[in-house]
Amino acid sequence: MFINIRGRLIDLDHPRVMGIINVTADSFYEGSRYGSISEVLIAAGKMLSEGADILDVGGCSTRPGALEVPEEEEKKKVCDAVEAIRSHFPDAVISVDTWRAGVAESAVGSAGADIINDISGGEMDNGMFPLIERLNVPYIMMHMQGTPQTMQIKPHYENVVSDILSWFGTRIARLHQEGVKDIIIDPGFGFGKSMENNFELLRRLDEFRIAALPVLVGFSRKSMIWKTLDISPAEALTGTAALNMTALMKGASLLRVHDVKEARQVVTLFEKIYPQFTPFDHNY
Repeated sequence: MFINIRGRLIDLDHPRVMGIINVTADSFYEGSRYGSISEVLIAAGKMLSEGADILDVGGCSTRPGALEVPEEEEKKKVCDAVEAIRSHFPDAVISVDTWRAGVAESAVGSAGADIINDISGGEMDNGMFPLIERLNVPYIMMHMQGTPQTMQIKPHYENVVSDILSWFGTRIARLHQEGVKDIIIDPGFGFGKSMENNFELLRRLDEFRIAALPVLVGFSRKSMIWKTLDISPAEALTGTAALNMTALMKGASLLRVHDVKEARQVVTLFEKIYPQFTPFDHNY
């Protein structure tokens, strides 16, 4: 399966790595925070040299309980970072991590971003779907129960996989009806899910193949790893690699990570073990 990046086709039958660049002061993992444009460019260059296929730029922390950043502040941070990356690395594929349609429009329309990565799947800004339909750029649609401020207050599902697939289904149908083809789904590990929900989602990740769309996963240094292992986020790289390998074996197409080199190593080993594997092959 391919996604169209401004006329360039990216093959997602081969796993891809997305590097996280946060221009925020309060992201949960300190190692992902970049406070100046020079730091952003150093991080972008390093990630690209290590094999990042996509750089994901975010200007508003979405960790549990995070305070909301004013829209104009988020827009300036994100657009400044995207413009700098585009100027210095013109061939880079850049994603903007935002739930706000106004930020997404500026990042894509004037700053040079290629993909919109929306943690709310259009639920936190009613303008997001009309924007996607108008711009027709690749859209990463993540599932979240609640908001970053409320999502971890007793999340509840009748059946976590079925409930999320149903939620995706209605939104995918609407976007397809409006001609949007390049959609990537993200089950939203850690966003409105209990620890048990997270691990059940991973165990049953192959069931998301029914959507016939690429699946992105983001476990990198999250609490489902470090709380389970009784360590800190800084110590959670090995656990991240383990879950990333499991996700690839269950059909994930993209790994969203803080540590690109190690994720690329996981992908290389995975493709050695399963050279003929494709995410949509139900025989694995």
